[in-house]
Amino acid sequence: MGVTKTQHFTEEQNELAVLAKALGHPARIAIIEHLIKVDSCICGDLVNELPLAQPTVSQHLKELKNAGLIKGNFEGASICYCLNEEGFEKIKSFFALINTYLENRKDQCC
Repeated sequence: MGVTKTQHFTEEQNELAVLAKALGHPARIAIIEHLIKVDSCICGDLVNELPLAQPTVSQHLKELKNAGLIKGNFEGASICYCLNEEGFEKIKSFFALINTYLENRKDQCC
């Protein structure tokens, strides 16, 4: 594998890339959609909701948590997951920047 050269990019660019990568799998999108629908849930609930084995769901939850898109709190022996507003605020700001650009360009292109 080659060197990614992430050190040549800003911290914000690297953070957005991590967030985008975490969103780059349909199972993770399904997990986020489920968390939006139910507000918070336990891994076992997601296993019942998704066509994936428990270890696979746990791995996707780990990726989303490491990226800062979800957070989890212990409830007894289980972890209850919910969305992490801070991670989504970064995505929201990035898309707001794109939206402003698109609104101001008035169908002009190179």
